Amino acid sequence: MPKIKTSRAAAKRFKKTGTGKLKRNKAYKRHILTKKSAKRKRNLRKAIITDATNFKNMKKILPYL
Repeated sequence: MPKIKTSRAAAKRFKKTGTGKLKRNKAYKRHILTKKSAKRKRNLRKAIITDATNFKNMKKILPYL
């Protein structure tokens, strides 16, 4: 069987944690920041774990991560 190709776009956006979960950064922090509150911008800095409902799809596009 041939190797499965990794989605390079996804590989650049996700990292694997020690327990095997996927870590990602939040969206909406790039531009139009003036109307967003300091609290909202501060909370967007933190990386979060990818939801379990998406994990099956993520394994498909990131087979070797």
